[in-house]
Amino acid sequence: MPVPLGIQEGKKDMAENIVVEGAPRQTRGKNEARRLRQTGKVPAVLYGGKGAAITLAVNAKQVGSILRSESGHNTLFQVDLDGKHEPAILKDWLVDPLTGKLLHVDLLRVVMDVRMKVMVPVHAFGEPAGVKVQGGVFEVVTREVEIECLPADIPTEFRVDVSGLMLNAQLRASELQMDTAKIKLITEPERVLAHVVTLKVEEEKPVEAVVAEAATPAEPEVIKKGKKEVEGEEGAEAEAKPKAEKSDKGEKKK
Repeated sequence: MPVPLGIQEGKKDMAENIVVEGAPRQTRGKNEARRLRQTGKVPAVLYGGKGAAITLAVNAKQVGSILRSESGHNTLFQVDLDGKHEPAILKDWLVDPLTGKLLHVDLLRVVMDVRMKVMVPVHAFGEPAGVKVQGGVFEVVTREVEIECLPADIPTEFRVDVSGLMLNAQLRASELQMDTAKIKLITEPERVLAHVVTLKVEEEKPVEAVVAEAATPAEPEVIKKGKKEVEGEEGAEAEAKPKAEKSDKGEKKK
């Protein structure tokens, strides 16, 4: 029975609808970065496309909202630089592991008529028949795939209906439904995204075997001391004989 697959969902919001305020940053260093964060901004770098790399300070709240949005880091937006807008996408970011606050972001310029490579999440829904009927366990192996397409064609995610997935069946990247005229799959087609496997249960020994092991007396430890003791006595006698012989010879000389 073929696995019913979901459809590619959710195109990106148009870049013009989302704006991130930015300003050129003249100075660098930890102290400057700390000062920026205290004012609600975060250090950033804008690079790629046909322009030179620019160091910026961007609005941390606006960037955080993008990361928490449905399209996440693949969201297209406009970087506002003194009234001049440049389309961009979040390429990388650094977060404080303790506070969760943004520390730094990398922004990639986007040329709307040039194809680009991005990672898109894969979300499964439905209860696999291999779990519901056959008692298997559903496991997600790969949570995102890499594709290549124009910026306007980047999907927010790939949703997959796995309700028809049977025991020992696998869902592979090549089974994702996408418009191949617009989107090219970069991830290996045979990459396993999810599967239903048999629950591994540790084998228990039969009760009879456990009882037999408990009833079997342990072998006593053999202590081998006799031979050493004998060897010690014989050695003492051997040492005593030469002394006795010397003593006898001495008496004869007298």
